[in-house]
Amino acid sequence: MRISSSIDRATLRRAVFAVAATVSLAIYLWPGVSIAASEVSDTTVEFQGHKLHLLTAGPSKGRAVLLLHGAKFDASTWQQLGTLGVLADAGYRALAIDLPGSGTSPGWKLNPKTFLAELIGALEIGRPVVISPSRSGNVSFPLILDHPERVSGWVPIAPVGVKEYAGKLKESPVPALIVWGERDQLFPPALAKTLAASFKTAEIVILPDAKHPAYLDQPKSFHAALLKFLAGLGD
Repeated sequence: MRISSSIDRATLRRAVFAVAATVSLAIYLWPGVSIAASEVSDTTVEFQGHKLHLLTAGPSKGRAVLLLHGAKFDASTWQQLGTLGVLADAGYRALAIDLPGSGTSPGWKLNPKTFLAELIGALEIGRPVVISPSRSGNVSFPLILDHPERVSGWVPIAPVGVKEYAGKLKESPVPALIVWGERDQLFPPALAKTLAASFKTAEIVILPDAKHPAYLDQPKSFHAALLKFLAGLGD
């Protein structure tokens, strides 16, 4: 079999990264975790002159839930964990994106202050709930600070940027579900209270025995807390 030499090194690196992310996820998942079986669509959209990869599931008219990811993961993490299926089965429209330079999305220089606001408009998903683990706080914090009217809820999971942004939010009107791992050694769980104090309405969920990517260690508890939060949001 002859392999085409047209595959560039960047594409090869992304493929290796995707395999590594899958292995990392397999290590984190507990045996016997039930994965929802709803149909997931794999697609790309033209955005800022590039093809942005995303996975979608659930009814088109359901409340949109936009899922971001941390540094070691990508959109497929949410599919493998079962989150896309859980949301779809509950009637929500789940959209998980590969941030630029992750998964199969090409890398490009983005403006973290405007990236998500522009993406939400381009996707035409109304006012989504945004789920934002770890590194994705770099793009979700500016959205919550500068464009709170663009979202109906925010689910930060030990996000990057708490110390930088917590004092700037000043009783943000965005409903927040703040998720942290009890054993997070990267960002101490005490930061959850610091962040919660910046919102008018915020709930803290500390997942027991969970490390930094807490949703991977306790997927069932995470999904239960997420569905409860979503059900409590108004229209």
